[in-house]
Amino acid sequence: MRIRPITPDRLVTELTERLAGTASAGRLRVGVDGPPAAGPDALAAALVDPLRALGRPVLHVRADDFLRPASVRLEHGRTNPDAYYEGWVDEAGLRREVLDPAGPDGSGRVLPSLWDARADRASRAVYVDLPPGGVLLVSGALLLGGGLPFDVTVHLALSPAALARRTDPALRWTLPAFARYADEVAPASFADVVVRADDPRHPALVESAVSS
Repeated sequence: MRIRPITPDRLVTELTERLAGTASAGRLRVGVDGPPAAGPDALAAALVDPLRALGRPVLHVRADDFLRPASVRLEHGRTNPDAYYEGWVDEAGLRREVLDPAGPDGSGRVLPSLWDARADRASRAVYVDLPPGGVLLVSGALLLGGGLPFDVTVHLALSPAALARRTDPALRWTLPAFARYADEVAPASFADVVVRADDPRHPALVESAVSS
C-alpha cells in the first residue's frame, strides 16, 4: 500500500478522469462516502461541473435528502448513535427512487430528493431524467454497509483522532456510530477509491485501492 499526497484540486481532476473513463451499462452510479467532517457532499458537488465539461450528464443526490421521517429516525432519541448507524437513511427509498432507475435496466427517471428533514415532510421534488452515459453521484455517510448498488465507490477516511477533532460539537454523539462502521464494515478495505482526509488541505490517495 502506498499513500500518495495530492492537492484538493488534483484529487477532483483525477476522480473526474477516472469516472469519465469508466464504462458502465447505462449510467454510472458512484457512491461518495464519508463522515460529514470529511465533506463527501462537497467532494461530490466539486465533480459535477468537470464531468459535465467532459460531456457527461451528471446528477448529484445527497443521502441527507433521503432520511426517514422523524417519528422513525428519532424513535430512540435525537442523539442515539446506534439509531444513526442502523437506520437514519431510507436505503430502500434511495434504492427504489435513485439507484435502481439509474441501473442497467432502469428508466433513468430519478427522484433527486425524497424527504425534507427540516420540515419533516416529503420534499415534493420533481423527477428528473438522467440519460444513458450519465453519472449519478450519491454522497453521504455510512453508505457502503448496506449493499447499495454502486458501480464505483469512493471512501473519505479519517483517523479516529481527526474525526473527533473535526466533527462539529453538535454531532459528536455520532462518533460511536463511525467507530462501529470502521470496525464492522471497514469501508477502506474494499472501496474502489480511498482518500485519507485527515487534513482537508492535504488529502492523500491510497494507491492500492485506486488501482484495484
